[in-house]
Amino acid sequence: MISFSLENKVALITGASRGIGEAIAVTLADYGAACILVSRKIDALQEVQQKIEQKGGKAESMSCNMGYSDQIENLFAQVREKYGRLDILVNNAATNPYFGEMANAPESAFTKTVEVNLKGPFFMIQNAARLMAENNSGGAIVNVSSINGVSPAPMQGIYSMTKAGMISMTKGYAKELAPKNIRVNALLPGFTQTKFSSALMENKEFYDMVIDRIPMHRHATPEEMAGAVLYLVSDAASFTTGETIACDGGALA
Repeated sequence: MISFSLENKVALITGASRGIGEAIAVTLADYGAACILVSRKIDALQEVQQKIEQKGGKAESMSCNMGYSDQIENLFAQVREKYGRLDILVNNAATNPYFGEMANAPESAFTKTVEVNLKGPFFMIQNAARLMAENNSGGAIVNVSSINGVSPAPMQGIYSMTKAGMISMTKGYAKELAPKNIRVNALLPGFTQTKFSSALMENKEFYDMVIDRIPMHRHATPEEMAGAVLYLVSDAASFTTGETIACDGGALA
């Protein structure tokens, strides 16, 4: 039988305080992983940690701002000291501070989006790969990109650009890390109901336009993203690396 068990695995999930990150963390814990929940503010993680622990799972909360390399290095120092290993990394944290035409975007919005969505995941993988390689046990990394990385969404050009960069980064790291038995793949969520997308959800004209382009004619829930990640980090995907899985209701078909 194909096993999706994550028993004795240590998983780190960024942006785990809500939405897709929370759903992924809860699912990985359900399948046996000890989950390290990461967000900018540790208080925001407490409810997710309690939810996991009440179900009999293992979870711990740590704070880290993806835009700062020194905080990322400090995060991995804590992981190394407490766990001595890392088996799974899910780069889910993201930001989209600007909604509008790229031609009018302020530099501050450009810089913040690139730092959190691209620079942060890059150095998260760099640190994770070093820790995974120390034990010669391999590992699995999933970058949560977006279908916008394949087809830029209106008024979300900068965000889409960083998500396209994340797809390219996934493939580059996959080739480099494959000899170390570290797999790197990407999840491409479609239109999903989260706090992150709440402003778009509440705009009826925009919502109807997006739904009309989805063959399944509905939006997704965060939980519908978690199954793909479970597959990618489990032994069921042991020969899968450098790939992207779109969970988008057929939007890219």
